[in-house]
Amino acid sequence: MILSAPEITRRLKNNTAKGGLVITPYEPGCQQPASYDLRAAEDMILPQGIVSLVPSIEWVELPVDLAGTLMCRSSFGRRGVLLGAGFVDPGFRGNLTLCLTNTGKEDIAVKKNDRIVQMILHEVLNGDQCYSGRYQDSSGAVEVK
Repeated sequence: MILSAPEITRRLKNNTAKGGLVITPYEPGCQQPASYDLRAAEDMILPQGIVSLVPSIEWVELPVDLAGTLMCRSSFGRRGVLLGAGFVDPGFRGNLTLCLTNTGKEDIAVKKNDRIVQMILHEVLNGDQCYSGRYQDSSGAVEVK
C-alpha cells in the first residue's frame, strides 16, 4: 500500500517513538497526494551526458514497516534527466544521494531547494529487518563506498 498525504503527515506527527518516520526539514509545499518531493541541498549544474550526485536537503529516517521508491519529477524528466538508484530500504537514516543523469541536449542548472525527486512511501508487511549498510547515517552527497 502506498501512503497518502494524510497518512504521511500522521506518521510524521506521531514519530515520538524511536524508529518512527522522520523527514526533516519538512516542507508542507513538498507534500504531494501520495508522495513527498525531495529537494536539492545545493546549487549545481547537471552536465550533459554525465551522472551527477545530488544530496537531498532532507534527512530521512524510515521505520521497519516503510520503504521508499524514488522517481525523478516530471519537470526534470521532460528535460532529459534520469534517476538511478531509486529504492530506500526500511531502517535507512540519512540524507539521500540522488544519482541524476542528464541525457538532454544542454547542461541543466539545479538550484538549492529545487524539488527534484519524489519519494513514494510503501508499507512493508511483517518486516523485521532494517538497513544496516555502508550508507547508513549519510550526510551530503556520498560517492560509492
